[in-house]
Amino acid sequence: MNSRSKLTVAAKALVGCAVLGLVFGCASGPQKPKPVDLPPVADLLKVRLAWSIKSAPSDFPLNIQVVGNTVTVAGSDGSVMSIDPQTGAELWRAALGGQILAGVGSDGRVAAVLTRGNELVAMEGGKETWRQKMTAPSFTSPLVAGGRVFLLGADRSVNAFDAQSGRKLWGVQRPGEPLVLRQAGVLLAVGDTLIAGLSGRLVGINPLNGAVLWESPIAVSRGTNDIERLVDLVGRVSRDGGVVCARAFQTAVGCINAERGSLLWTRPANGFVGVHGDGKYVFGAEGDGKMLAWRQADGERVWQSDRLQYRNLTAPLVVGRSVAVGDEAGNVHLMSREDGTLLTRLATDGSAITAAPVLAGQTLIVVTRNGGIFGFKPE
Repeated sequence: MNSRSKLTVAAKALVGCAVLGLVFGCASGPQKPKPVDLPPVADLLKVRLAWSIKSAPSDFPLNIQVVGNTVTVAGSDGSVMSIDPQTGAELWRAALGGQILAGVGSDGRVAAVLTRGNELVAMEGGKETWRQKMTAPSFTSPLVAGGRVFLLGADRSVNAFDAQSGRKLWGVQRPGEPLVLRQAGVLLAVGDTLIAGLSGRLVGINPLNGAVLWESPIAVSRGTNDIERLVDLVGRVSRDGGVVCARAFQTAVGCINAERGSLLWTRPANGFVGVHGDGKYVFGAEGDGKMLAWRQADGERVWQSDRLQYRNLTAPLVVGRSVAVGDEAGNVHLMSREDGTLLTRLATDGSAITAAPVLAGQTLIVVTRNGGIFGFKPE
């Protein structure tokens, strides 16, 4: 399936198969390449299943939010759950009475989600505190930081709300191409700067008033039609201190200095899920499942692995000396960060891993399409 079909027009919620095909597959359309057979793994890294719990199924990738000693997970049915990452014990659970469009954001106290009715909803301790009607959908989880809730809209707007009252504080909107991706974009805080992905650019914004501080392009829109010109940035991103690295949809991977807003490097890349890394390397999965590693300093390629080709991979996560990535069969693969060697493989419930893995302390956490939440720990 051509992954450029994963779009929505003029920020309107669109079709199911074209949008979800990259994540979960479709029953019709061109025959997908057969995933490579998985070789036996020597278990060079000892990891055990510490706990597992059941949440609501997720028919759209919903992120996992880690803040301190809490993990917050949203299900597409409108349920939100906070859990202890050490034990898997449920801390609180909320039911919002409507399906969730994007994942959950939290600062450890206030959690926020966007419903499919375009309502931004805030909660504390599992209790709803306010909700605001939005004029456009969002496929990116809200960001809760500094006593504010920030939302990146599918109309390429960024809005800020008071986390306690829901009062709108400011909003900015940037022009762009008429097509936008129906998947999570880029929204994060680095120091005193809010950074949003807008039309192929990382944009630094003053979180107090919405003033644009700088813009740095990861990719430049080109092509003869709207689809070819689409270069939206996709989550997750890699952040190491003041260096932020991101992927532009099927176009490039690049890094910026977020303190100055200057571009460090950009390299052609053909993927549609985000990247992760550290001060040495940046890792990402291409659209065909090849795993790549780039040097963070200059973007030079370090290694490439085709051991997981056509397995519909999530964005990766650096975990110590390994890189963790999930696939559509419910496997979590841990690869050597130095050369891509497969170190071990972790099984879940057999349904697709729907969100990029996260690390909470020493616990590796993944969520599946069937609603399984799994916590793995090194032995």
